[in-house]
Amino acid sequence: MVRSRSVAGQMFLLQLLIILLLVVAAVVTLVLQARSDRFQAARDRSLAAAQAFAHSPGLVETLQGPDPSKVLQPLTEAARKEAGVDFIVVTDRDGVRYTHPRPELIGKQFIGTIGPSQAGHVTIESVNGPLGEEVQAVVPVQDDHGNVVGLVSSGVKVTSVSSAVDRQLPLVLAAGGAALALATGGAALVSRRLQRQTHGLGPAEMTRMYEHHDAVLHAVREGVVIVGGDGRVMLANDEARRLLGLPQDVEGRAVAELDLEPRMAELLESRRVANDEVLPVGDRLLAVNNRPTDSRGGPPGSVATLRDSTELRALAGKAEAARERLKLLYDASVAVGTTLDVQRTAEELTQVAAPRFADYTTVDLAEPVLRGDEPRSGVGSDAPELRRVALSGIRDDHPLYRAGEMHRFAAPTPQATGFVSGHAILVADLSDSSGWRTQDVERTQAILDYGFHSLITVPLKARGVLMGIANFWRAGDSPTFEEDDLSLAEELAARAAVCIDNARRFTREHAMAVTLQHSLLPRGLPEQNALDVAYRYLPAQAGVGGDWFDVIPLPGARVALVVGDVVGHGLHAAATMGRLRTAVQNFSALDLPPDELLGHLDELVGRIDLESAGMGGEDAIAGATCLYAIYDPATGVCAMARAGHPLPAVVHPEGTVEFPELPAGPPLGLGGLPFEAGELELREGSSLVLYTDGLIEDRKRDIDAGLAILSSTLSHAGRTPDEVCEEVLKALLPARQRDDIALLVARTRILEPDRTAEWELPSDPAVVARARADVTRQLTEWGLDEAAFTTELILSELVTNAIRHASGPVRVRIVRDRVLICEVADGSSTSPHLRYAAAEDEGGRGLFLVAQLAERWGTRYTPEGKVIWAEQPLA
Repeated sequence: MVRSRSVAGQMFLLQLLIILLLVVAAVVTLVLQARSDRFQAARDRSLAAAQAFAHSPGLVETLQGPDPSKVLQPLTEAARKEAGVDFIVVTDRDGVRYTHPRPELIGKQFIGTIGPSQAGHVTIESVNGPLGEEVQAVVPVQDDHGNVVGLVSSGVKVTSVSSAVDRQLPLVLAAGGAALALATGGAALVSRRLQRQTHGLGPAEMTRMYEHHDAVLHAVREGVVIVGGDGRVMLANDEARRLLGLPQDVEGRAVAELDLEPRMAELLESRRVANDEVLPVGDRLLAVNNRPTDSRGGPPGSVATLRDSTELRALAGKAEAARERLKLLYDASVAVGTTLDVQRTAEELTQVAAPRFADYTTVDLAEPVLRGDEPRSGVGSDAPELRRVALSGIRDDHPLYRAGEMHRFAAPTPQATGFVSGHAILVADLSDSSGWRTQDVERTQAILDYGFHSLITVPLKARGVLMGIANFWRAGDSPTFEEDDLSLAEELAARAAVCIDNARRFTREHAMAVTLQHSLLPRGLPEQNALDVAYRYLPAQAGVGGDWFDVIPLPGARVALVVGDVVGHGLHAAATMGRLRTAVQNFSALDLPPDELLGHLDELVGRIDLESAGMGGEDAIAGATCLYAIYDPATGVCAMARAGHPLPAVVHPEGTVEFPELPAGPPLGLGGLPFEAGELELREGSSLVLYTDGLIEDRKRDIDAGLAILSSTLSHAGRTPDEVCEEVLKALLPARQRDDIALLVARTRILEPDRTAEWELPSDPAVVARARADVTRQLTEWGLDEAAFTTELILSELVTNAIRHASGPVRVRIVRDRVLICEVADGSSTSPHLRYAAAEDEGGRGLFLVAQLAERWGTRYTPEGKVIWAEQPLA
């Protein structure tokens, strides 16, 4: 396409504009003439038709007749078609239509000017009638006396009239098109040669183009060399002269005469295509692009561009190194500190740094840090004794201290200097560092002989606590550490130090919580004969929780079993657990039934929460569960109640396992709902398994799956409680324990019948002597004659007190267990109280005497009344 900025283009546009103007003028003239001709023809035709019909014979009589429309309508339609007009309408003198091409308009008012025609004149006008834009003529109809009796109107649509322009317009357009084609062809022939020579540019543009071309060639920071087809330099800009060392008169000289590098000379003469081909020229590296100039019909030769890439390569190397360092720091932020274990965190640092940053990486920490404590500050310039906790490297046969070894760096060594000063130290050449060799001459020489040549030592310090040092070593062919590496080592060590300090703090808190928890849990199992008991308690790895258990001997050879769980972890949960365990022991001393004891414990938790809310600074108990069971070996009955705790498991002597459906009470602290107790009859040799939810529930399995595993593990007969604990933990202990686990396994015993004696006495003071005699006889049978006198006194006082203050029969039971138990049951619910009797009082000394003679005594309530009991030690 010819561009308008060229000379040829401008000539063509001028010719095209002239031809278009001529064609437009001719068309406009013809259109105006056609419109005038159409209007004149329409006037003549409509006037002739109207006058001819208005003077037709008999028209006056018809208008004056009874029904002009019936007679005139067919006549006007026939005349209209004959005359070639669009309508002939006859109206009365007032303009009401008698005829019309559209019959529905008959009887309606004529549209147009009729005033002059009513006066006897002819009217011609253009109107928009029912048929469109029309030229209509209105002619009056006069009788013999000259009076106007009607009107005749005839009209023609202007568009229906043809003119000569319709035939002339196509000829005009065809002539204009032909002229335009001739002008285009002529302009193309004339301008082709101009366009080829000027590339479509005008003189000013060509001048400006060459000025810009010359300015760019001399100002651009890229060398340009144009070589002709004969191998001679046609053009070389200033940058090309500088990069290649070309002389000033290089234009016109052959490339072979310029004393260039062989590869560069070969490329410029070959005219082959090259893309960023790097060629050495002196001390520079040039990126060369070469293209032939005749690929699109141009003259033979080639053009080469030269770019100095020496600095770019160096910058690219630095950018790549910076990118690698940023990636290393990112990986370290993700990989270091994944656990709250001090040693594991140190190992993660060494694994990230070696071998990506150093060939070997070691971490040495003070011994107290591993226990969660803060290390003591060094004395003077001496570094404390450190333990190597982590080491990673490219090989294992190195002479460095191994993981687990203790060592103390001497004062002149970089490690001791850096640890004491708290600043990182770079030793670029270990062989030149005399202070470093004071640590151990033989070992340091072995390190040098192995190939270690460079070291960076960085103290591990976080929140003001100096915990140890990290050492980064390079050996063999690895490059020597530089100043830039020092900042990276400091950043790696700083991030790791924060993670190690977090792990140290967690270790300290965890140790404190474990210590507190162990101090609050049972130190051992009490002596009793009702159950064979084994237990396991495993604190959580991530944080100590509030699980607890207890075995509490009760009067009458009975034993209470308790398992509970406080929601949450940490010191608060452990402290809360201790408070609840103490409360359960105190409530057990009252010898309450399981449901009543849980009720009192629920009220206690509610009060603790209210106190915590009032203090504002202490956390409330988020929730606690508990299961409390009392086993009586005399009857084999176990009464249990639970507050939101998992169901216990009962293993029968033959190995079958069941989870008895005990009433489910709400967790402790909710209040408002009562607790219910249930009773189980357990055969001798049955096992009662109590546990917390940490045993059966885990993130990778739900409670139902845990209960199924527990059931299958327990379904074996003949195992001791201790063996049952081992097998259950082996089957259910998760790899990553996130919650405390408390497990209590109790195998039942039944008290032999010959170790119990019972009597029922009437409510008569006379039976006291008989009761003493029966007790003495029973003790003689048991070989306990030395306890007979004391037992007679205790029983006499208890029976006398029951007969005096209660109604109904009195039951006496003597039980020989680890102690001698004397029980007196009556139907009264009034509890006796110990008091001091005055000298003049006749009574009130009975219970005082019982308290002095017995080791323990007390009262427990039953649905039928109460039981007063007293225990005596046996030799």
